[in-house]
Amino acid sequence: MANIDLSQQIIGWREWVSLPDLGVDSIKGKIDTGARTSALHAFFVESFIRDGVEWVRFGIHPKQNNSDYSLECEAAVKDRRLVSDSGGHRETRYVIETTLKLGDHRWLVEMTLTDRDSMRFRMLIGRTALGGHFLVNPKASYKIGKKPGKNKSR
Repeated sequence: MANIDLSQQIIGWREWVSLPDLGVDSIKGKIDTGARTSALHAFFVESFIRDGVEWVRFGIHPKQNNSDYSLECEAAVKDRRLVSDSGGHRETRYVIETTLKLGDHRWLVEMTLTDRDSMRFRMLIGRTALGGHFLVNPKASYKIGKKPGKNKSR
């Protein structure tokens, strides 16, 4: 039997998170321990060169079920990877590294960019990003992520 570190913070199967490097104050993230890689919904993904480094510019819809509100983001490209989605479809995706904030915790994560517009969650947080820092309660939701206030845009 595996040892369980009960001092780890417990999170739910979905949490409110932020991506401060990308200007995203809050977005619902689905915690998916079955997925190795994290994914962020992105559209009009285009690469460009800045100071000799490949970057990517992309749009996101941080509000679920709202395609009218969007943000334009930029990040350095860390990699391109062939990723299989839950349906077994393979796609080459840009990989960026960005800060993920969940409750009082902040850390750098790798995130792939893909069109998740038809998916229930705009962001998937995979097991590599979790890095063993949390215990996931699959019956719980929003254990530590703060829900945006009514006056917030996200």
